[in-house]
Amino acid sequence: MDAPTAYRHCESVVRSQARNFSYGIRLLPPPKRRALSAVYAFARRVDDIGDDHGAPVADRLAALAGERARVADPGAHPTDPVLVALADAARRHPIPLAAFGELIDGCEADVRGAAYDTFDDLLWYCRCVAGSVGRLSLGVFGTADPATAVPRADALGVALQLTNILRDVREDGLNGRVYLPAKDLARFGCTLERDEAGRTTDDPDRLASLVRFQADRAERWYADGLKLLPMLDRRSAACAGAMAGIYRHLLRRITADPLTALETRTSLPAWEKASVSAMAMAGIHR
Repeated sequence: MDAPTAYRHCESVVRSQARNFSYGIRLLPPPKRRALSAVYAFARRVDDIGDDHGAPVADRLAALAGERARVADPGAHPTDPVLVALADAARRHPIPLAAFGELIDGCEADVRGAAYDTFDDLLWYCRCVAGSVGRLSLGVFGTADPATAVPRADALGVALQLTNILRDVREDGLNGRVYLPAKDLARFGCTLERDEAGRTTDDPDRLASLVRFQADRAERWYADGLKLLPMLDRRSAACAGAMAGIYRHLLRRITADPLTALETRTSLPAWEKASVSAMAMAGIHR
């Protein structure tokens, strides 16, 4: 399979499955857009394996191990469009392919049903599944000061993942997953348990305080991560700014109405995502 065909496949994955990230990716010039689409397509493949709750744990772990081996040498798989595109992208950009191993570490933790006692424990997971993607994206964006930029890209990924966790509390709970640190739950006297009707059994005021505490923590990670943007070229900064902006708007919506956010999956309408992307392209980051 040739690289242009492989890239077209990856871009179709982005268009159909990257409901938030696609707004940022489309702001990149074509070479970087294709490369980041390849990164996203492989990350999506890994996520889908981890989230396949209908498959046995052993099968999912075996599939993740297989992808770990394949991405270590993407050029050795000439019929796999995602790996063909990824191999070509890695030849053209300094993409740290080893970071995919960290993403797979995090997905393996999901499959095994890992729980997190402290925020430091959760931070390990966030850096695996999202900080890694920040660092992979930075390889596509490029920077003149990697030593400073890499921790900022990692922090931005952590901020996005903390937002994801708050957005998906109900959905994750129905799948038997609790990501919020146990010590934080205990501090606010919450369990996140639900009754037979699916309603939370915790005190509403305590739940709201718990969510706002977690949101404040995420905001601090955004503050660090957004320092990356001035280190990027204009189009790359617009891409990262749009992605971060959409998730930050989600976080602020969750903070404004924590109890509703715990009962439904908070999302932004397409017009609001487009507005955030337009502001990012104009160099306005909120």
